[in-house]
Amino acid sequence: MLFGFGYGMNMQYMLMVMLPGMVISGIASWMVKSSFKKYQQVRSRRGITGAQAAQMLLDRAGITDVKVVPTQGYLSDHYSPSNKHLALSEPVYNSDSIAAIGVATHEAGHAIQHATSYGPLGIRSLLVPTVGIGNKIGYMAMMIGAGMAYSGGKLGMGIFLVGVALFSCVLLFQLITLPVEFNASARARRLVVEAGIIDVDERKGVDRVLTAAALTYVAAAISTLLTLAYFVMKSGILNNRR
Repeated sequence: MLFGFGYGMNMQYMLMVMLPGMVISGIASWMVKSSFKKYQQVRSRRGITGAQAAQMLLDRAGITDVKVVPTQGYLSDHYSPSNKHLALSEPVYNSDSIAAIGVATHEAGHAIQHATSYGPLGIRSLLVPTVGIGNKIGYMAMMIGAGMAYSGGKLGMGIFLVGVALFSCVLLFQLITLPVEFNASARARRLVVEAGIIDVDERKGVDRVLTAAALTYVAAAISTLLTLAYFVMKSGILNNRR
């Protein structure tokens, strides 16, 4: 039995949460990989690499304390506010493709956000420690609490509500992440042309790569919301049975 609820709720969870979540995440992941692969084959006219593009935007913004470094892994690109490293994966760092420039300038957008004290980025950084706790402990507390309440345990609903509160931190983090990512992409789309990294007609590829990447964050938030909504809905049913 899943979560101690029995076969019926097992199937409901699969149909209402797991299946939609996998479909949405799968589509988003496919779009990112396919768009990156497509525009990875399109070289920019000016031959500027991802690392050079990121450095150009940093220089243009007057940011001198951020280091552009290579990192291993496929599409593992990220900006770390703690050590001020703008890490670019191998397919991005040395590549002069439109896809590489899009990813690199997006990460430079995050560095610019940090340098200019962009509000949502600061809030997201504060929420980072709660994500691991909410994901693991919050999820388990919802399962255990709902199972106990379903079995008639008086303590169950209290544990369940604690789990909901913790798991909600994950959703809050993901919701705050959306404007952070969208804003970084908007900066990249605008600055990549203003800085002379690519021509206006080349920006279509950058737009498509960044739009596809943004959808992965939307998909993650939807999956978390589905999980939270499912458990909250089931808690209402359990209350009616007590």
